[in-house]
Amino acid sequence: MARPLATAEARELRTQQLLDAAVSLWKQNPERVPSVAEVAGKAGVAKGTVYLYFKSKEDLLLAAHTRHVQAFFTALIERSSQRKRMNFDDIMHLTRDHIASVSAFLPLATLVAGLRHKGVTQEAAEAFDQHIAEQLMTAGGLLCRHFPLPDATSGVRLLMRSYALILGLWQLVGSDQPICTNPGVSSLLLPDYLSELDAALRALWQGALNKKLPQHA
Repeated sequence: MARPLATAEARELRTQQLLDAAVSLWKQNPERVPSVAEVAGKAGVAKGTVYLYFKSKEDLLLAAHTRHVQAFFTALIERSSQRKRMNFDDIMHLTRDHIASVSAFLPLATLVAGLRHKGVTQEAAEAFDQHIAEQLMTAGGLLCRHFPLPDATSGVRLLMRSYALILGLWQLVGSDQPICTNPGVSSLLLPDYLSELDAALRALWQGALNKKLPQHA
């Protein structure tokens, strides 16, 4: 049996290596979840080594999705911790850089939503939920410093609704296999996903904040 790596730093490096391998394999064939053996081969480690870090192939992809989400929250929390006043364009900038422009983010998010009910272990699912709840509460509270929100819970709800819109709109018109394929309907939308996303998120935040947001220059 493979032995665990000795240091926390080495374990973290190996974790990232396994996640990179899993995502790379999945992107090559998005129709299926790569096996643990395939991930091990891609990463150049023994199959048993993978199981020292993840209990299933689905847990691997959930961890990869968690890494995407954490990158967004890290950037959002860092920006909202600054004294300089945030505005909606800051939110849109973070959304573009850390969600919409990350090629695997939304496709993987869609896949993981299904895997939550098939393959992901309960332990991994609960850890994910707890981690995201903590990040949401931190970010929601910080947003109150910059936007007219009554409390952290309101900030959390606005972030959750924003994410639902980001993912749902991408599934509707932005993915490689969009739900909306009718040319007559598609012609009613703005030219591309990012343009439509900007308009939709701006409308959501205007309604939540009860104020008119200036258009991006």
